[in-house]
Amino acid sequence: MKHLEGMEHICNILFGSLHHCVVIVNEQGIITYMNERYYEFLGTSASRAVGRHVTEVIENTRMHLVVASGEAEKANMQYIRGNYMIADRVPLYNNGHIIGALGLVMFRDRKEWAEMNQHIKTLMLELESYQKQVEQLNGTSYSLHDALSVSPEMEEVKRNVRKVASSDVSVLLRGETGTGKELFAQGLHKLSERSMKPFVKVNCAAIPADLLESELFGYEEGAFTGAKKGGKPGKFQLADQGTIFLDEIGDMPLKTQVKILRVLQEGEIEPLGAQGPRQVDARVVAATNQPLEQLIEKQQFREDLYYRINVISFTIPSLRERPEDIPLLSKFMLQKVTERLGKRITAFDEQVLDRFLDYSWPGNVRELENTIEAAVHLAEGETIQLSDLPERMSGKIAADGERGTKPLKQVLTEAEKQAVVQALKEANGDKREACALLGIGKSSLYNKIMKYGLE
Repeated sequence: MKHLEGMEHICNILFGSLHHCVVIVNEQGIITYMNERYYEFLGTSASRAVGRHVTEVIENTRMHLVVASGEAEKANMQYIRGNYMIADRVPLYNNGHIIGALGLVMFRDRKEWAEMNQHIKTLMLELESYQKQVEQLNGTSYSLHDALSVSPEMEEVKRNVRKVASSDVSVLLRGETGTGKELFAQGLHKLSERSMKPFVKVNCAAIPADLLESELFGYEEGAFTGAKKGGKPGKFQLADQGTIFLDEIGDMPLKTQVKILRVLQEGEIEPLGAQGPRQVDARVVAATNQPLEQLIEKQQFREDLYYRINVISFTIPSLRERPEDIPLLSKFMLQKVTERLGKRITAFDEQVLDRFLDYSWPGNVRELENTIEAAVHLAEGETIQLSDLPERMSGKIAADGERGTKPLKQVLTEAEKQAVVQALKEANGDKREACALLGIGKSSLYNKIMKYGLE
């Protein structure tokens, strides 16, 4: 954002004497200006802040997301250095093109803010208490806020999930193992009108086929030898008025699929041993890591059920498809694990982060968290070293890779970087033209420019 960088003197005139904290970032999320008030509050300086990505300087910031979306955020609560601040963020445009964003953290004086902050903290603690009670009652522990990301692909999924959450439409979540499908299912439930009602999870792959129907639809007393006195309600009954999450639905037996279809079509279930059907009202969210279309061709999944659960489908990107999220997730997970284990480990060696970015992560976010936890257990100092990583990610693998063919991830990364360099060269630096040549959006191009250090 060269226009803003050349106006530092004017910015100081406009914002230097304000009691509010002011920050300006360019189109890549790099800080180009901060006023003294913000430096004092963060305990930093211009030499340590200007020129760095805003996420490295301000905790819980959303400035880079405002640049990516072009949408202003008004009176947004932000937790900074132990205090809840109220922040305004607005995109900045020049000739119709976004060139950055301005953020304003508002408070009048320390005494007044301390009183307001104390009041907000009291309310937040009260709200947190209510949330925990609701979570215990309805079986949820995650929301969309837990899906940390800066990548455009992940942010787009989150935006679309919010759009459909309030409806009762059936949703199919696709994605590899460990991408966070259950997190999104719980997020859908929490944002829906059913959020105060139960969220019930069923892992279709973990329950034996001969027990699955009784688990889903329940049974009456005496329905079979060993049936509990008084019978047992099924998962659909437990989820009445709420949401039922059918995880790994591709592993559901065909005979059970027929009964699930009836629930979706008629809103009826029939417990084992019951005299007739019973009405239930549960929103169905299904998830799979299998290609259901191929299962249909093999006659292992019913086509009519597929169309019922696939009214709206979201594919959660794998971790290797959003490498820009890896540093953010790693930092968060390190803090989470060290707090739980009581170990003082504050950072990753640069080689570790490089290895994280090169690795393909077949287990996705779940594998990343398990890797970091294992490394924390093995680490001896305050920084996680390459030698602390599990054997599959240690130096042996790197050495093997150097002797033979390059890993596919490395080949693809090098090809992508070369394509971006060539497009920028052919477009004489015009980013709009480069986007057209590459067939990608503006946000994606800026992320790739940052990722490869091309500016």
